[in-house]
Amino acid sequence: MSLESIIGAIGLLAVVILVHELGHFLVAKRCGVDVQVFSLGFGPKLLAWRRAETEYRISAIPLGGYVRMAGQDDLSGPAGGEDAAESDAAVGQDDPQEGDPTRRFSAKTLGQRAAIVAAGPGVNFIFAFLLFAAVAFAYGVHVPVEQARVGGVAAGGPAAKAGLVGGELIGAVDGETVSGWEDLAARVRASEGKTLELTLEAGDGLARRRIEVSPEMRPQRDHLGEEIGKVWMIGIQRATEKRPVGAFESLALGMRYTWFWTRTIFETIGRLFQGRLSVADLGGPIMIAQEAGRRAETGLEPLLQFMALISVNLAIINILPIPVLDGGHLLFFLFEGLRGRPMSLRYRELAQQFGLLLLAALMVFVVFNDLSRIIGG
Repeated sequence: MSLESIIGAIGLLAVVILVHELGHFLVAKRCGVDVQVFSLGFGPKLLAWRRAETEYRISAIPLGGYVRMAGQDDLSGPAGGEDAAESDAAVGQDDPQEGDPTRRFSAKTLGQRAAIVAAGPGVNFIFAFLLFAAVAFAYGVHVPVEQARVGGVAAGGPAAKAGLVGGELIGAVDGETVSGWEDLAARVRASEGKTLELTLEAGDGLARRRIEVSPEMRPQRDHLGEEIGKVWMIGIQRATEKRPVGAFESLALGMRYTWFWTRTIFETIGRLFQGRLSVADLGGPIMIAQEAGRRAETGLEPLLQFMALISVNLAIINILPIPVLDGGHLLFFLFEGLRGRPMSLRYRELAQQFGLLLLAALMVFVVFNDLSRIIGG
């Protein structure tokens, strides 16, 4: 993995995380909360400056960020006794009691606190939508061509072995004219492995040529990579062409792409729990760096699309009901709304410790997957 890939991945993650934390920060400010620290990254601070009441930091570990607000940890509620004592102890030196008590996070209404927490994932969704829309408007969209034109050739597949290359037009199969891509795909699937003679028309005045290709039975997969059957294939992809779009259509496409990836990610999570997809396919920061580098090599358009996808991922991960994540805090708020008072600090701390352990285990697992893919080639 090149240094450019690592730098690119860090930059991409930094932008997406910055957007997430800005969501929390801006809504907290809007609600009148005293925001003490805004940090991009975790761990030791590399750079810090203060503006008004807030210290802004750039920290050493760029795989996250946080917003620290006054009164963030003193929500043990009116139970009194042991819970109240634990709450006071938890405030500590980083969250002093001095200052306007009405500006503490804990002093805000349940709706305001929920809005502050939900703002991070919400802004990530909005950022992805705007990014998808901007890319569509600036670059247009890829649409499949109706002709039986080859867009890509799978390495080592029957088509590659026969010498088929991207961009060529398949005009006939076994001497019979092909009407389009769907017609070609149907003939390959119906071949039952019989060798086919393809008549190729390269265009631009180039001479026609004929090749023979023998289809192979390969797994057919859906959009999530799950095998749904086996069909005869020759290992080619359908060609696409660029179509420009206007401003209103680009906004509609931004919504469509954001919804598609949101639904796809939730569907992936569901299939992982069902055992229909392998957890070995999960990736972590190393895979993100590799993919970011690969996309950067092909241009700005795929890199921006990947950034939008990562923003959707970050939003969804954070709304999962896992303690220490935004979704876990929203679950606590739901519990508070139903119960009429916050969950005791002791139980919240236990839940958060479990959440931290779960996230640490997940991080170790995905990094192990990343390294296994690198070592295994």
